[in-house]
This record gives sequence, C-alpha cells and structure tokens, in this order.
Amino acid sequence: MAAARSPSASVGLALLAPSWACAYELFAGFAMLGIGIEALLQLVGGPPALHITAGGLYLGLAAILYHYRAFWPQPFGWANRITLIRGAAVMLLAGAGLFPEFLSAHVQTFVLLALGCLLLDGVDGWIARRTGASGAFGARFDMEVDAFFLLVLSALIVALDKAGSWALAIGLARYVFVIAQGVCPPLRRPLPASRLRKIACVWQGATLLGCLWLGIGSAAASSALLVSLALLMLSFGRDIVWLLRRADRPLPAMGRQAID
Repeated sequence: MAAARSPSASVGLALLAPSWACAYELFAGFAMLGIGIEALLQLVGGPPALHITAGGLYLGLAAILYHYRAFWPQPFGWANRITLIRGAAVMLLAGAGLFPEFLSAHVQTFVLLALGCLLLDGVDGWIARRTGASGAFGARFDMEVDAFFLLVLSALIVALDKAGSWALAIGLARYVFVIAQGVCPPLRRPLPASRLRKIACVWQGATLLGCLWLGIGSAAASSALLVSLALLMLSFGRDIVWLLRRADRPLPAMGRQAID
C-alpha cells in the first residue's frame, strides 16, 4: 500500500501546479512565434538569425511573465492568450527591426503584421468583457504589450530613416513616466479613466503604423509624428498635473491585485 502524502508534500504540489500551467502557456506562445517566423522566412526569405533575435526577445517577455506567475488568473483565459500571441508578434517585429535592410525590403509585410497586432489589441479586451475575465493582471499585461509595441514601431520608423531619433520619444514616454514614478511617489497614485488618454494611445499606434507605409516620405512622416508627440505630451502632462495636485493625500492601499 502506497504511503500517504504528507501535508507539506500536498502544499508543494499545489504550488507547483500553477507553475507548470504558466510554463505550458508560455511554451505555447513560443511555439506560435516559431511558426510565425518559419512562415515569414518561407514567404519572403530573410536572415535565419531572426530566430535568435525574435526568440530571445520572447524569452525575455516569458521570463518577466513567469516571475509574476503568482498574479496569473486561473484559468489563464483566451483574452490573456490573445495578448500573449500579440506580444509574440511584437517580438517578431522587434527582432526584424535589427535587420534594417531586410525590414526595408519587405516593409509592407511588416506593416500588415503590425496592423494585425493593432487589431488584436481590441479583440483581447472584448473577449475579457464577454467572458467576465477582466482583471488587474490582464489589464496590466495588455498595457505593457501596448507600450512595447509603440516603442518597437517608433524604433522601426527611425531604422527606416522616416524620422530622426527624436521619434523614439513616442515609444519611450511610458517608460520615462515609470522611472518618474520610482522617484516621485505622488505619481504612483492610480489614475481615473481618461478619454484623452485612450485617444492618444490609439492615435500613436495609428500614426506610427501609417508612417511605416512605403509611400509615406520622411517629411510627411515627421510632421505627423510631431502632431502625435504633441498629443501624447498633452495626455501625460494632464495626468501628471492631476497626480501632483493630490500629492498631499495618502496613497490608497495596494493589495495583491496590483502588479508592481
């Protein structure tokens, strides 16, 4: 007769189960990325090193997500799976950006890939609302993928000489704000929903995507990007003013629903 499991062993298995589930989801995303890379190389050719660049970036994303596995919803859900697939596609874009000649030769293909990422951005949220799976993890995951997507698009624009390095400010704005939050505690307060913030986010993605199109010259792209950057600064500026005006109020207690 088999020996009964001790309570500590049962607890250990209970803790390991979510880790295996997380690893499975992340491996599935990695497999999807591999299929996407192979399909791209078969379709247009390209450097085999794309496996290394895109795969390495995805592994970085996977490491971050695995680190925060305690916050994962159980089950993971299709909304988060779509966000993970979108994240893998963004890593493919970023990996291709390290090969400017390859990117320039097949820019329409990458514009279509970026368009797919932009469209999927609305799908995951719709599914989360329809299935009642909305939560802090999914919202933060979606927001961080959006932020990195904008950074990748702005970097691709610079790589294609559509604009100067100043265009990176569009993609870096979110990360500068995160650094400022670490220095200035009042900026850590949760922000209320903002129509201007949503419009600015969609505007950035649409403008960056449009400027990537082959028929858009550097002069037109620079003008459009300057307008986009001004709108982004207006949105961030309004949020910062709102936060600083409440600097003397205590910060709300943050439970385990928050992902720091």
